[in-house]
Amino acid sequence: MHRPIIMLLALVASSAVAAPAIAPGDIGLRHDIQVLADYGVIRGPVTTWPLSWDAIRADINAARDESMILPVAVEQTLQRIHERAERETRRGQHRLRGRVAVAEKPSRIRSFENTPRENAEASASYIWFGERASVELNATAVDSPDDGKDFRADGSRIAVNLGNFTIAASTMDRWWGPGWDGSLILSNNARPIPALTISRNRTDPFESKWLSWIGPWDLSLVWGRLEQDRVIPNARFFGLRVNFRPIRSLEFGISRTAQWCGSGRPCGFDIFTDLLLGRDNLGDGGISTGNEPGNQLAGLDVRWTNFWFGTPVSVYGQMIAEDEAGGFPSRYLAQFGIETSGYIRHRWSYRWYAELAGTSCDFVKDDIFNCAYNHGIYQTGYRYRGRAIGHGFDNDARIVSTGIVVVNRNDSQWHALIRFGDLNRAGAPDARNTLTATPLELTSIDITHSRALSFGHIDIGIGYERLQDPLTGASRNDTRGYLTWRSH
Repeated sequence: MHRPIIMLLALVASSAVAAPAIAPGDIGLRHDIQVLADYGVIRGPVTTWPLSWDAIRADINAARDESMILPVAVEQTLQRIHERAERETRRGQHRLRGRVAVAEKPSRIRSFENTPRENAEASASYIWFGERASVELNATAVDSPDDGKDFRADGSRIAVNLGNFTIAASTMDRWWGPGWDGSLILSNNARPIPALTISRNRTDPFESKWLSWIGPWDLSLVWGRLEQDRVIPNARFFGLRVNFRPIRSLEFGISRTAQWCGSGRPCGFDIFTDLLLGRDNLGDGGISTGNEPGNQLAGLDVRWTNFWFGTPVSVYGQMIAEDEAGGFPSRYLAQFGIETSGYIRHRWSYRWYAELAGTSCDFVKDDIFNCAYNHGIYQTGYRYRGRAIGHGFDNDARIVSTGIVVVNRNDSQWHALIRFGDLNRAGAPDARNTLTATPLELTSIDITHSRALSFGHIDIGIGYERLQDPLTGASRNDTRGYLTWRSH
């Protein structure tokens, strides 16, 4: 896979202009970007990560040129993101960055926030954005990893532009959807899948009068390869997402992913075509276990914002289908949420959110257990290196999450997150679930703080978790914490 990627990048590099990306993980930055989107400064969709810094900067510069009238506190957010955008998109400079993290019992359920995966991690990065290519290389060494990989290139990206599209070989984290504690289809819970990606740089609307109503829109395509150590080794991963904002207050996302090919499985172009057209159910059109194209998920998410007493209040939802019936998606997983943001004394910017996630099939009707993220042929399931590719709760969970993000003028951040509910709720014991083979009741709280100092950024996190067996009453209580230093 790597040789074709390199050849393709070399082919288009001669006419390309580099475009830096914003990886998921910085929850304070996401909060600021969402504030500007809610107030109409950022006009494009912002629920597909990585985001393009070029798209963000273009919208910010347009708002400044138009002299938009904004509340004083929002102006401060605009200034903070403008300065960061200018800093992050400077061309021709070679930059080195470092990161060191130590953790005690790092959480196995990741939210949007980039917390340590292992007990100890040390990273070094080289970054360069030129006029024809961009390079972000990251090397990480970890201690006692769950997947046995001591050295990783996660967070790397080699990219070129072709018109308004970026083509990249990428191991960046991805996050598709409006949720803050998880995405049902693609999140940063698992390590990033190495992939060839295509994405839009700027989210300008169509010029055609027939399509301009869609408004600013974004596109992401992912072709990746899963790990060797699974029931079907080296299975391929395909992802497609389109999201758009027909009006300022409304954002839609349409997502589709699939596992296909792999050792011993059919991999031809006709198989991929059947996959794209949905001709992949056993018994349909001669489809058998021998030629079934793959395991697919697809669905829709939406986020709508209204202003109440001058404050933006948003509701959002994500519905992801595990199966197909009669040519339409079926057996939906579901996530619903509400959030609001505001300011305290023009100094502190905050966001409060609450969301419910149900990861059983047909969650909104009659639960079907041991269905979501599982498959009869791809028996490792919708997982990568021991963690769910979708929501961190894995299958058959019902969890309520509530959190608050606070950011001050100096970009110091606080984040508190509370979760409670049920993991792997019912059905026969399922060893494929990455968190627990049998039902457990979860209660947890995590508090994190990030502060910029003269010698770098310091991130501190502490947490408490209680897991109880509902049948026996036995419980386990754990505390956790981490400390991270990262350079400017």
